[in-house]
Amino acid sequence: MRLSTIRVRMLVAALVPVFLTVVIMVGVFWSGRVSDLGSAHQQQARLLVQKVALASEYGIFSGNATALQGVVMSVRKEPGVRFVAVLSPSGQVLAQSGTGAYHQFANLSDPTYLARQREQGINTVMEAVTSRNVQLDDLYASTSDESGLGVQVLGYAVVELSMEPLRNQERNLLMVAIGVGILGLLVGGMLALQLGERVVRPVMSISRRIQRIGQGDFQPQHGLSDSEPLIELHHALNDMAVRLAWGREELEQRVAAVTSELREKKEEAENATLAKSRFLAAASHDLRQPIHALGLFVARLSQYPMDVPMRQLVQHLDASVQAMQNLLDGLLDVSRLDAGAVTANVRPVNINVIFDFVRVSSTASARDKGIRLRVRPTTLWCHSDPVLLQRMVMNLAHNALRYTVQGSVLVRCRKINNGSHVRIDVMDSGVGIASEHQKDIFREFFQVGNAARDRTQGLGLGLNIVQRSARLLGHDVELKSALGCGTRFSIIVPLCSPQVVATSREVEALPNAPLGLHQGLEGVRVLVVEDDVTSRQAQEELLRSWGCEVCAVATAAMATMSVQQGFSVDVVVSDFRLGGESNGLDVIAQIRELLGWPVPACVVSGDTDSDLMQAARAASLTLLHKPVRPAKLRSLVRHLANATAAAREQAVGKKSGQEPRS
Repeated sequence: MRLSTIRVRMLVAALVPVFLTVVIMVGVFWSGRVSDLGSAHQQQARLLVQKVALASEYGIFSGNATALQGVVMSVRKEPGVRFVAVLSPSGQVLAQSGTGAYHQFANLSDPTYLARQREQGINTVMEAVTSRNVQLDDLYASTSDESGLGVQVLGYAVVELSMEPLRNQERNLLMVAIGVGILGLLVGGMLALQLGERVVRPVMSISRRIQRIGQGDFQPQHGLSDSEPLIELHHALNDMAVRLAWGREELEQRVAAVTSELREKKEEAENATLAKSRFLAAASHDLRQPIHALGLFVARLSQYPMDVPMRQLVQHLDASVQAMQNLLDGLLDVSRLDAGAVTANVRPVNINVIFDFVRVSSTASARDKGIRLRVRPTTLWCHSDPVLLQRMVMNLAHNALRYTVQGSVLVRCRKINNGSHVRIDVMDSGVGIASEHQKDIFREFFQVGNAARDRTQGLGLGLNIVQRSARLLGHDVELKSALGCGTRFSIIVPLCSPQVVATSREVEALPNAPLGLHQGLEGVRVLVVEDDVTSRQAQEELLRSWGCEVCAVATAAMATMSVQQGFSVDVVVSDFRLGGESNGLDVIAQIRELLGWPVPACVVSGDTDSDLMQAARAASLTLLHKPVRPAKLRSLVRHLANATAAAREQAVGKKSGQEPRS
């Protein structure tokens, strides 16, 4: 509360009693004086009419009209007298002076008429004129015997007085009372101001002290004298300020100690996190190496002729390897999204391209389960990252196919929100999801009805990756499902006009889209640089089984030596970590410089570092994460081999164009 408000309220609190006291006293004084004036006026009227009655007794008795007229004339001269008359017992006027207001003799005895006259300012009084017979003194007569006295009414005396003088006196008295009241208010107000100021001053001092304490000023203040009424409260505030100052110092010391301890704990946690990250990175790389080699060996083994039991055994082995690779791929995606290593490249995306890829990739799986897969073509475009959006739709499609026993799976899109967004739907006629599980299915490794962790039902990472990717892109993911009624997953993305895309650069092909390749790899010369013996041997045998001419080496020096010795390279497949100072990116750069043209190449690594992905992207190289599926490696080698001829021709053209200027 502001200090001015305190002063005003204290002033009001002091003035109200003074005002009430003055008003009551003035009211009592004025009402008493008015009552006294009214009584005096009535007494005057009674005396005047009695005077006329006494003076008129003889004149009426003797019939002396002149004497009666003299009486009424003398009384008529009194102040305020309007009319004086002497009436006979029947009401006949015997003598009068002035003009009377009454009209009939009966009005003089009517209380209603008399009250109405007083309201009009006329006070009418009437007195009977009587005669008495006085007995002579009889010493023997009883003093208590008054039966001999006789009273005879000779007539009536009437006097009408104007009440205007009384009203004037009342008004004058009212003005005097008001003046006295104003004077009393002024005097009382001055006293109240002085009293209020004496009360407000220490209150304001205490209020300012409390404000300073609230602002952190705990120094003792000495603004009041010992005679002030609030001096004890002032001393108590000073004591409280001192205790608060001590408490603040102690609290600051505790906060500083806790902050220091938390900082140490934070540093320990950060160091532990870094150590864990380094351990996981090293363990991930070391684990990917044998799984990568195992996958390649299994692919090579499946190419050999074998009987049915052996073929089944190899198929089970291949399924186990693929399950391990799927687990590592899922963990890789989750870890990259968690660590912020994935950077969204939002640009216009043709949704129909993604739908085509879903159709091509999932038709075989749907056919094997006897499920009808329907993908509705669309002409809509959206703003998103094409790679992440494709993974999200593919994960939803695979999830729908996995949990649909019979029926169909529908992939479609439509405009929503008045055409500002596109909703991509993946709908299935599967078992549905209970309401109590609809939030849990987005958690890592959570699967409804798979408590035994059956790997044939997936790993429980697909929906979590979809949610993390959507959060990274700023998209919304919606779920609508019920038990026995199927499920609909929806991704809400901003709409993009195709005309805007047509005027810009062409949309790049999706990295995971099917590539247009030649049928075989016969004669393709592949330089493999891999320091791990098992992985190098697996890649070499698998590539040779596909018809490639392979030169597999362990170091960068051996790779350059092989090229210098005449190995004509079409494609380079190099591991990133090579055990020395050089890495796979350096080896590819050295070979390209040695050949004089940008030979198509790719880098294979078990690392998940974002810096490596940026470096590979800057060098225009494809980065494959171990373990690499044989089919993916075969497709990539085909794609790179197709680009070899064009790269050589371009390099030859540049050289021939430079020779005349040399």
